[in-house]
Amino acid sequence: MPTDRQPSLRTVSGARPGVREAEAIIVERYPRLVRLAYLTLPPSLGRHRRVLAAHATVQRVLPRAARGEAGGERQGGAEADAYRWVRYRILRGALRRRWWRGGGLPLVVGLRLFPSAGGAEELALDQALSSVSAPARAAFALGVLEGLCEADVRELLRQCGVADPAAALRTAHRLRESGGGRAEALLRAAEFDPCAVQTRPSDLLRRRQRSRTAAAGGVLALLATGVASVDLSARDAGESRAAHSGASGQPAPARALDVDLLQRAPSDAWARTARLDFSVWPARGERTKDAALLRRALDAWAAPGATVRVSATADTARTGPAAPARLLYAGVVDEAVVVLLHDGVRVVRYAEPRSGAGAAALDFARTDDADVTTAASVVLGRTERGARHLLAPWIAEAAVRDLLVPGAAARGLAVADGGVTPVVPSPAAGGACTSWPALQLRSSQRIVEDHAFLVTDLGDLAPVHLTHTPPPGEGAPARQPREATGAPALASWARSACLLGALRGAGVRTVNDWAYAHQELPDDAGRAAWVCTRAETWRGHGRVLVQFQPPAAPGSAGSVVARAEDTAACSRFGQHVLAGAHWRSPSGKWFLLAAGSRAVTGITAAGPVAAEERGTTLAVPVPQGSPVRLSARLASGGTLAPLAPPTADD
Repeated sequence: MPTDRQPSLRTVSGARPGVREAEAIIVERYPRLVRLAYLTLPPSLGRHRRVLAAHATVQRVLPRAARGEAGGERQGGAEADAYRWVRYRILRGALRRRWWRGGGLPLVVGLRLFPSAGGAEELALDQALSSVSAPARAAFALGVLEGLCEADVRELLRQCGVADPAAALRTAHRLRESGGGRAEALLRAAEFDPCAVQTRPSDLLRRRQRSRTAAAGGVLALLATGVASVDLSARDAGESRAAHSGASGQPAPARALDVDLLQRAPSDAWARTARLDFSVWPARGERTKDAALLRRALDAWAAPGATVRVSATADTARTGPAAPARLLYAGVVDEAVVVLLHDGVRVVRYAEPRSGAGAAALDFARTDDADVTTAASVVLGRTERGARHLLAPWIAEAAVRDLLVPGAAARGLAVADGGVTPVVPSPAAGGACTSWPALQLRSSQRIVEDHAFLVTDLGDLAPVHLTHTPPPGEGAPARQPREATGAPALASWARSACLLGALRGAGVRTVNDWAYAHQELPDDAGRAAWVCTRAETWRGHGRVLVQFQPPAAPGSAGSVVARAEDTAACSRFGQHVLAGAHWRSPSGKWFLLAAGSRAVTGITAAGPVAAEERGTTLAVPVPQGSPVRLSARLASGGTLAPLAPPTADD
């Protein structure tokens, strides 16, 4: 964004308009202003409440009419000034107010609202925005959508009470740079448009009961493009896209408990659509017509009771069905009878003992926005020997391989006609990491040619998709994650696989292993790799571990030298990485080593030892354990701080 002029108070915040003029501005620019508020508001509100809060933020800025004020024709300059004032008040409200946490939102009854889901690029940007501060999101939106220069953004944020506008601008610049010139197109997509929303019903029975006593109450009109009514109650489900009940204590709608209304996809639906996820899984298993079993599963989901053990992946709602679910499986699995259901955002597994004696179990796993790889398999049941998986109908071949032995061939699995695998060994929980089994799956050629990929079991219902990003090529553009089935990818994962144990039960969706730099070691000790392993959760949060991997035998783990939580680092929107480590050479000398990603042009060390080297790596002799501060220069002219080293508690 341009930076060549100084702002004035009037330039960035405008002058207070009359009430009629402000109203005209709000009505004419309503979608633009609501989008700005939506992007600035905290994603932790959940999409439903965030949509409502964005509209309320804009509608609340209308000024009170002064005594004797009359409407009049607007002048061109005055109109621009009025728009700047309205924008300033909206931004200040989104950054500073906390009324949306209480009862200050518009009351709308009967539906849940959320913007349309975007593609992979929109999802990645949404995840990156969720990991930064509200001032950074505001700075990003002001620069990209409003076209403000950096000086104006800085002054506007300062007037809104932001303590460090410069830091917000730096973060916004990194987001924009990572977008590869697509930032504006992505921000204008439906994913970030709270005026073009999709709806889901809330609890219909509960709504009917309320309507008998609410006839005298008014419902506020919402949205410039139409009126929507939504139930805004305390069971907002945060990250869930629909209101549910069940474990929350609210009664489930009668339709959701009707066995005859369970959805069943045609057996070939997956071959006739471009959307490959759980919505096209057919109902499989020998008990899909067992109405009594299906009724027990639905009843347990709606009201588990004290005799049903309930578990859920991290940040997954344990609430009951809001509408008829999709039946994925019903059948016998070893010593249990299992029912798999899907409600559009979660997979729910009900299991009862085959003998009829003992407690049932109910497990929830978040699966929103699943795709051809992340909807390729679900764990049906576990034994001491491992787990049985139900494979997606588009999986043509399945094999198992040990990630710690990259040179060994994958062992084929004899999958039953219904898609159930034999018992697949699960990675050992705790103890020595001596092997790491992973499923190697191949998609049918009816949907894609020669597509194989890896998933591994981390204790949740949905296995985790493993990918690999190769090291940067000389002068080549940034590379994107790819399937981890080639020899270089398998060799890289052989040294990273044992790190996966720390991610058990964390609701992880994908893990990418990125060799972001290579370094020739001092004393002719060979070539080391610097690897960033990034785990993406279903809720959008990211966790990274950076390894220093000196030359070693295949399967030998590297040293974790840096880590970060809730970060965009090592993703498309956080491509700049810097980390350092102390290393002892074979001759006994100690060195400070550091490496940065492809955009790093130089690395500086400060402290007891000062050094500077051009390029993406640094190696300098230092006393053992000496504290050193690292920084790097980027090709864009900016600076880069290193990721923090692990603490004693990690």
